[in-house]
Order: sequence, then C-alpha cells, then structure tokens
Amino acid sequence: KVGMESIAVELSESTTTEELLATINDLNENPNVHGILLQHPVPSQIDERRCFDAIDIEKDVDGVTCLGFGNMSMGINAYGSCTPAGIIRLIKHYELEVQGLNAVVVGRSPILGKPMAMMLLNLNATVTICHSRTQNIETIIKNADLIVGAVGIPKFIKTDWIKQGAIVIDAGFHPEKCGDIDLDHMDEISSAYTPVPGGVGPMTIEITKMLKNHEKTLKDEN
Repeated sequence: KVGMESIAVELSESTTTEELLATINDLNENPNVHGILLQHPVPSQIDERRCFDAIDIEKDVDGVTCLGFGNMSMGINAYGSCTPAGIIRLIKHYELEVQGLNAVVVGRSPILGKPMAMMLLNLNATVTICHSRTQNIETIIKNADLIVGAVGIPKFIKTDWIKQGAIVIDAGFHPEKCGDIDLDHMDEISSAYTPVPGGVGPMTIEITKMLKNHEKTLKDEN
C-alpha cells in the first residue's frame, strides 16, 4: 500500500559471523535496497555487534549501529531505534511537555533503554537510567515525573512506586499480557499512561517507524 517491497533473507542457524557479514555487505552494495533490518537475537556463534555495525548507516533504519546511535545522541540526523522513537512520537502526539521533567528510564538495552534516555535528554528532560541492579530504585522512581519501563521483567515497577500525576510509559510486553509496570489503578495515579496490551505496542511502533523511515528515504532521493 505504500510502495515498499520487503525481502526476507533467510540464513541457517549454523551461519557464521563472516557469512552474515558477507550477506550484509551484499545488501549494502545493492542500490535497490534502502534499509536493512537484522533480526535479533542472532545465534550464539555470531558476533552480533560486529554485524550490526557492518550495516551502512544510510540503511540502518532500526538505529542499531554505534555510529547511528552516536549521531542520534548528538542530535545529528539519524534513524532512531524504533520503539523509543515511537514513544517520542506518542509523547509529541499527545502534546506532553517533557522539558524540565525528571525522567527515569528503567532499562539499559542498546535498542531501547539507552536510546530512550538520549532521546529524552535531547528534549531537555533530566534523565536517570536505572536497571534491575540499581540500589534504592524505589526511591528514585518515586521522584520521577516521567517513567519509562523497559527492563524486560514483568511488573518489575510497582504501582506504589509511582508518584501522583506522573507520566507512565510501559514499553514491556510479556506472555502474561502485562508489561514491566504494575498498572493496577494507574488511571487514578498517573496524569497519562500507556496500557498493556494496546499501548506502546512494539510491532505497531516498528511498522509505523519503518514506514516513516521509508518515506524519508524516498524524499531524500527525489
């Protein structure tokens, strides 16, 4: 419907790092390929970071390369990781003011927690990154004006950790049909929150962001 062709390049589970790098290089050199997505996690024998960074930055539509992350962090035009970029779009869509807020991102993954923190920092929030081993995490979260749950543990963040009037964004989704935040009575506590399921929605975010990136690529070429 948007004129974008999707090609699946399937490799065996026994694929080596060098074989995957060769495939990525072929896609980098193919002028008809405008974006490359490496599905992860990859098999244990593959150097995932090396393969991510082999993707041409102009085709890094999921924001997984170190260079792409660095450019995004510095406010230089770059593709951002899909889910955090989608969260920022959600914040802007509902005209939620982030500037000056104490924002806590719970999670430090290279595709969610870390880019999320940098995107919020670029919007002039004061950002703290926490994770499953952070000491006094309850106290830190209780002082947050905005919380992003991205730790990958079901209901890790408890309802009574959330202060009245906070903005609550749950980026997690688990088989139990819950996220990283216990959302019980959240409508009575928060000023705004994303339900799970039906909130951030990782697949919806990825598809939306990918379509936007595809549109941007076409505009840049024309």
